[in-house]
Amino acid sequence: MTDETKVRVNHSTASGSEQQSPHFLQDVIFHGKFKLLKALTPGENTQCYHGLFFQDGQRHVDYILTYSLKKTGGGRSSRQSMHLLTDNAVARSIRRGTHSRATHLQHHEVQKARHSSHQQSVQAADVELGCLGENFNGHEDHKAFRREEFEAKLRDMGLELEKDEDVKIPGLGFVKIHAPWNILCREAELMKLKMPTKKVYEVKQSSVVMEKISSLVSKVLEPLHPHVDEHQSKNIKHLSHTFSREKQHLFDLSDKDYFFDSKTRSSIVFEILKRTKCNAKYSMGITSLLGSGVYTAAYPLHDGEIYEEGAEPNDRKLLYEEWANYSVFYKYQPIGLIRKYFGEKIGLYFAWLGLYTQMLIPASLVGVIVFLYGCATVDDNIPSMEICHPRNNITMCPLCDRVCSYWKLSTACGTARASHLFDNPATVFFSIFMALWAAMFMEHWKRRQMRLNYEWDLTGFEDEEEALKDHPRAEYEFRVMQKSLRKDQKSQQKMEKLTFQDRLPAYMTNVVMMLLMIGVTFAIVFGVILYRISTKAALHMSSSPITRNHVQLTVKTTAAIINLVVILILDEVYGAVAQWLTMLEAPKTDKSFEERLIFKTFILKFFNAFTPIIYIAFFRGRLVGRPGSYLYVFESYRMEECAHGGCLMELCIQLSITMLGKQLIQNNLFEIGIPKLKKLIRYIRTKQGSFQEEERQKKLQRYEADHFLEPFSGLTPEYMEMIIQFGFVTLFVASFPLAPLFALLNNIIEIRLDAKKFVTELRRPVAARAKDIGIWYNILRGVAKVAVIINNVVMLMSDIVDWLIPDIPKDISLQIHKEKILLVDLFMKEEQDKSHILVSSPSAGTKGSCSRRNNDSSTTHPGSRLHTTVPTVSSNGHQVK
Repeated sequence: MTDETKVRVNHSTASGSEQQSPHFLQDVIFHGKFKLLKALTPGENTQCYHGLFFQDGQRHVDYILTYSLKKTGGGRSSRQSMHLLTDNAVARSIRRGTHSRATHLQHHEVQKARHSSHQQSVQAADVELGCLGENFNGHEDHKAFRREEFEAKLRDMGLELEKDEDVKIPGLGFVKIHAPWNILCREAELMKLKMPTKKVYEVKQSSVVMEKISSLVSKVLEPLHPHVDEHQSKNIKHLSHTFSREKQHLFDLSDKDYFFDSKTRSSIVFEILKRTKCNAKYSMGITSLLGSGVYTAAYPLHDGEIYEEGAEPNDRKLLYEEWANYSVFYKYQPIGLIRKYFGEKIGLYFAWLGLYTQMLIPASLVGVIVFLYGCATVDDNIPSMEICHPRNNITMCPLCDRVCSYWKLSTACGTARASHLFDNPATVFFSIFMALWAAMFMEHWKRRQMRLNYEWDLTGFEDEEEALKDHPRAEYEFRVMQKSLRKDQKSQQKMEKLTFQDRLPAYMTNVVMMLLMIGVTFAIVFGVILYRISTKAALHMSSSPITRNHVQLTVKTTAAIINLVVILILDEVYGAVAQWLTMLEAPKTDKSFEERLIFKTFILKFFNAFTPIIYIAFFRGRLVGRPGSYLYVFESYRMEECAHGGCLMELCIQLSITMLGKQLIQNNLFEIGIPKLKKLIRYIRTKQGSFQEEERQKKLQRYEADHFLEPFSGLTPEYMEMIIQFGFVTLFVASFPLAPLFALLNNIIEIRLDAKKFVTELRRPVAARAKDIGIWYNILRGVAKVAVIINNVVMLMSDIVDWLIPDIPKDISLQIHKEKILLVDLFMKEEQDKSHILVSSPSAGTKGSCSRRNNDSSTTHPGSRLHTTVPTVSSNGHQVK
């Protein structure tokens, strides 16, 4: 409780002309808050201590803003925290106890008038100084003024704020934000959120046989399901409807504190933060305030603790135990709980990753069978038998000029036998199988996505609704501001916007830089070619017979490792270049920015990863010339040829090293090491001399602990690595049949690695609604189309598969249609009940007001009866009584 005594209060009473001493009022507030906190239950007190609630222990913290503190003895930064407790519930409760209600209202008006006059005087001074030329005592004073102005706007929007500057992190202040019930209802209606009603119905199978089969399969797969309480049977579904304040009686509002879960509450507050703007002429909202350093971070809070023994159960702890744990690698993911905690967009990613991993199981089995077939038939392979036969010891031409000598064909025996493991009749079948597998995967995902849309009540969610939330980005508004400043604003009556002509220089820069980066990739591949040619010649000059006998293997392996290192480096460079190019374009919305960034990043990384492989598969060995007329590079180096047994073995080495290296180093090591390193650096930077060891050992508040976590940067890196892997699995799988197996093993680890990262290493992302995986599906479809181009037959078969498998499962289509009918029946029943009440109620006398109240209360009665009625709907769309 010692921290409470440090809260600064500058508060004057309004009872006559007498003014209370600040020290006296501070003691009153301290003792009052102490009594209130003592009245809380131990669990509530613990939660309040951990920072999930305001100091009153009642209001939940829905969002956090952080800012840098300026240590001064006075000035604006000191004055702005003086009215901290004006909106605090504890202070209000104490004032109610020490003054009459009339005195309290009078006092509140005096405080409001003083605060308003203070703001007006500050704004007047701001106007005198100029819109863009505010010159306070320092830059920090300007930031403090902007914070004060922005937070006043948030209060006007109905949000409740509480500051905490006495924290265990030196130089950092926190603003806790709470959205009260009426604000949540208002925003839920504006955002068109679908919420479950009291109406529930049961879905049964179309036949008894199917129901028994489904029950048997569920019992067999029971050990593979996570121990997560789904709160209801899968056969029971709430009828959902867009939230409306006029139809609150349709929803179960028995517990208003948890009707909107923490994910929904934080997303609502985030929408308010995005559209709330300061009074400045060129205000740009929370994104620009973060970019300019007015606030240093903004994030929702994680739910409770996960490591502490005896911690209260929460969704985060459950996710850590049943999802972000390597010991449950064999279980299904709790997709419903992931969506509940992180939102639909992240839920769809992990649902897609889980389905992709499941589909890799049959592909891996077939790939292993193909590899084993090659091992079993290697002794019966006629080409390798002819090469290895001692009687067919043919003398071959030198592989390079001057230093290379003639060689015997029998020396290629080992390479020829190894090539048969990956180049046999079964690999032809396997390439066709994988092309069809890609088409099956795409169709299966469309059905899975539609089923999730139904289960998550996203069937009525349209892009137009999402467009309502597409607020302009800070960078776009800044560019618009710069454009406006270059014009005479007195003659401008309409809002400025960026035109194609404004973006033309950025578009030209994009085209030139993209071509330049692709050219860099080609140049590096050409450099590796020169390395192979020169190294091969140098090794042939070696006096060691061991070195000369292993020239091919040495050159292939080292060249593949060089390619891997270059790919890893250029991946990071290309990611930064794509980010910079997209920033130059200044897209208006976050969605447009994300799509353009994804497209550029994919193009650059695809060329980076696959150019060396495409060269070996399609060009190497075809540009060498013939004896007596060889093709030379720089008139000195003869163009390289394929190995003794063909180029397929070298393609296998290149593909395996690149794929495994990217998965082990880039996807796993970087994902584990970099977040932990950034967290350590952030912790070291915040450590000051006064931040002693014993203070660090104290338990941090939830919002303090989350500050040390890595900010969520989007799903682009997660999708990108999987799309590149999908290309390895489908495009060149004939040369490496074990690729699906290694992809499967990697993804089993990847799922739990990503899960642990999201639960423990990252700040909680703001939940985002989405009905599909967006542009990633188009990229996947493009890669799958390229995979089937290798055969006209396969392309035709993939189209047949697409036609045979419907995008929407039949049972889901019937259930969506039935839900619409049930909603119509529900509304018609409500209207009939209202009409019946109006007809039977008294119409005159003093009973009018009573009947009106009874009418209001009776309106909710049909909704309560709906909760007990559970109609049964079969999967063929018929209702079973």
